[in-house]
Amino acid sequence: MSEYERGFAAGYRAAHRTDVRDITTERGTPAPKSRAKKTRKVSAYSKRYGREYKRLKAKHPRMKFGALSKKAHAATRKAIK
Repeated sequence: MSEYERGFAAGYRAAHRTDVRDITTERGTPAPKSRAKKTRKVSAYSKRYGREYKRLKAKHPRMKFGALSKKAHAATRKAIK
């Protein structure tokens, strides 16, 4: 193996090491596993829309989603005014 090949192989191994920096942050401390996600507050509109949609779906189970959501949206706007 020539000097060039030895240097290339050593450089390649150093650049592709997987045992040192892949699970640490910049400071060298272990990265946190995963934090619990915060739940987002559901708006009054979204709650009302869900109720309207479920009501319509119970009355018209075979109707398309687009048509049902359009009617639920209209009913929600009327109710919130």
